[in-house]
Amino acid sequence: MSLAQQRLRARYGDDAHTPEAACTALIEQLLDHRSVRAYLPDAVSEEMLAAIIAAAQSAASSSNLQAWSVVAVREAATRAALAECAGDQAHMREAPLQLVWLADLARLARLGAQTGRPVEALDYTEMLLVGVIDAALAAQNAAAAAESLGLGTVYIGGLRNQPETVASLLDLPPGVIAVFGMCVGHPDPTRAAALKPRPPQSVVLHREKYSLSAQDEGITSYNTTMAEFYAAQQMKVRGTWAEHSAKRIAGPHTLSGRDRLVDALHERGFKLK
Repeated sequence: MSLAQQRLRARYGDDAHTPEAACTALIEQLLDHRSVRAYLPDAVSEEMLAAIIAAAQSAASSSNLQAWSVVAVREAATRAALAECAGDQAHMREAPLQLVWLADLARLARLGAQTGRPVEALDYTEMLLVGVIDAALAAQNAAAAAESLGLGTVYIGGLRNQPETVASLLDLPPGVIAVFGMCVGHPDPTRAAALKPRPPQSVVLHREKYSLSAQDEGITSYNTTMAEFYAAQQMKVRGTWAEHSAKRIAGPHTLSGRDRLVDALHERGFKLK
């Protein structure tokens, strides 16, 4: 079995759900992605950071507006404070570099002022979406680049738990908000991260038209696959993947403070018309 097929099998489980797929070195690397939550103290070099950001800037950007920015945080005290905002995740303190990805409309507002043009479109929700999407595309390029350099990464959505505090820590002006963080560092080989299975492609891939019912068989299979994964990783997850997912969307109390995100966005200068 080829390396690519091994990784496909790890992603999709049994033979019935492992697709026949074309493969390149890049696809092999992407198939091997895993969230790393254990890091060595070794610093990420400036040369590596420059390459990661160059890859991020090579991502697509809506109308080339470049409505994103990123803050590289190496200072241990700031990383610890950011960790507190995100539920005190230990790996945020441990990873030597935290990249905080931003939806950034402040730069566009400044350009409007400098060129003497109105900036009323920045008040609309569409422009926030442009910034969020731009940031996500850039960050995914960055993650792939980091992994190609032998580094590990994990996304930190928990920074949205306390957006105002994060903004204060990073001196973010109005019109800028942290979308998520990303730990970056050299993985600790003694605590290697497992490759987490994904649902069969029938769950996410629709042909010509969308169908909910067509996903049922794949979700049933994924429940079994994830139960085996939880047991193998000694994770204390009760119930199936479907039940675990449903618990996360039960109500505002499950959102870890993000139920007030609209209020926080208004406070940060986003009018969201």
